Amino acid sequence: MVEVEFLGPIKFENIKLEASNLGELKDALKGYHELELSEWLKICAVAVNDEIISELSTPLKDGDRISILPPVCGG
Repeated sequence: MVEVEFLGPIKFENIKLEASNLGELKDALKGYHELELSEWLKICAVAVNDEIISELSTPLKDGDRISILPPVCGG
């Protein structure tokens, strides 16, 4: 089981899901319609245990922490 945390302006509580890779996790998250989560997922970066990942085939193991990172702008 992995824990997914939503950072920044995404107002969604952390959730725990079963997923063996990021592709499975993405499919599982599509089932969450609260706060237009699917819209956020289109523009967010993803980190696994604090490392930015882009490959959906990236394997996940029990206890991994996945962070959903919305785009930010600085000044």
